[in-house]
Amino acid sequence: MTPKLIDDWRRAAACQDAEPELFFPVSATTASAGTVRRAKLICMSCPVQAQCLSYAMAHRQEQGIWGGLTDDERRSLRARMSGPGQDGRASRQPELVHAAGG
Repeated sequence: MTPKLIDDWRRAAACQDAEPELFFPVSATTASAGTVRRAKLICMSCPVQAQCLSYAMAHRQEQGIWGGLTDDERRSLRARMSGPGQDGRASRQPELVHAAGG
């Protein structure tokens, strides 16, 4: 029996055949709003959206759209999850999956 890899969720991701530029736009400005919107639509239909977002939060992915959130949205989520003296990583991570619908 082969041990299951932690990142096996990526094989089921709706974005795996999409153009990487959709998920890593040059900027999150008005010029790329359509690109961000298209990427988020793919994320909304993804069966592993919650795992993707959890991965991005746990590994502090600073760029791109992960789990349907932009880098700014993830920073905001991390700030909301962090209490005084906490960094929002391990202690609050299980709540993230639940909050993302998983």
